[in-house]
Amino acid sequence: MSSPADCSNINAITFYLLFSRFYKSLPPITKAYGTICLVATVASHLGLYRLENIALIHELVFSEFQVWRLLTNFFFLGNFSMNFGIRLLMIARYGVQLEQGPFQRRTADFLWMMIFGAISLLALSIVPILRGAFLGISLVFMLLYIWSREFPNAQVNIYGLVALKAFYLPWAMLALDVIFGSPLVPDLMGIIAGHLYYFLTVLHPLAGGRNIISTPRLVHKLVARARLEYPTNARVPQERTTGVAFTGRSYRLNSSTGRGFSLRRFWSS
Repeated sequence: MSSPADCSNINAITFYLLFSRFYKSLPPITKAYGTICLVATVASHLGLYRLENIALIHELVFSEFQVWRLLTNFFFLGNFSMNFGIRLLMIARYGVQLEQGPFQRRTADFLWMMIFGAISLLALSIVPILRGAFLGISLVFMLLYIWSREFPNAQVNIYGLVALKAFYLPWAMLALDVIFGSPLVPDLMGIIAGHLYYFLTVLHPLAGGRNIISTPRLVHKLVARARLEYPTNARVPQERTTGVAFTGRSYRLNSSTGRGFSLRRFWSS
């Protein structure tokens, strides 16, 4: 008969194997970003570094050339709390669905979307009323906004009380932040950055314009050198004129191709 200690060890090993399999199955960009955000919070909790050393402080960036702050501020989502857990789950849910769905085999395009979003948020943060020490929450909310445009007809159930289409999810989350007293500026910045990317890659090309923010060749080369992209014989596209990432569902709210989605499963996953 197995002792309680043996059963505990077996359960721990089983959990480790399941988690290891799940972690290895995650797409590369989402996995890397989520992991760095988790490590940043753990390291801060353990006192391994001071938050002011990675925060976005514009005066130090421009006067003392501490340019690393332009990058490191995106990796801190807050201290351990329910809000931190929700943001991390948003990365795991929306980032994974985007990278494994419309951006499948297009890792460079997904990475460029994240880079463009970060640049947009840095530009917005210059405005005094939009300034913040950390822009990670805004970047995560940008992922949520783009996911809601890619899967607009997915059925979302919030706490089992309100059912709505995913198209309206960013605004519902914004309303929840109002109710719970959370700051609105980070979410609004994420919506602005997400819609800017959506407009330039979908709406503008659909109106007859050209895609002016197509993925740079350098990003394709970096992804290929890091072996993050699936092997493919296709040539690197010079220009996308139809918003490939958002073809179909993204701008047809009432089409029948949306997928069901429940926040009850989201919170418990």
